Amino acid sequence: MTSLAASQMKLADRGTIKEGFFADLVVFDPKTVADIGTFEKPQQYPVGIDTVIVNGSVTVDGGRHTGAQTEREGFEPSVQRSLVTSPVSRE
Repeated sequence: MTSLAASQMKLADRGTIKEGFFADLVVFDPKTVADIGTFEKPQQYPVGIDTVIVNGSVTVDGGRHTGAQTEREGFEPSVQRSLVTSPVSRE
């Protein structure tokens, strides 16, 4: 999501990489990223995606899921707000 989309949808603290904002980031190589899911096995992780950060928590590191789970604001009964801090922690 970009700042334009976030502002049009009136989503505060999103759309910009900035301290104190929610962070949903994907680090990938456009030359190697590919969906490897098939009709028989549709739920396969894609290749070429090195790092995914959701609300400040690293959920994919080195192309592998870390096991970290994040809560989604507005969808979970007990929301913990994870904010971007400087620097992003890989705990």
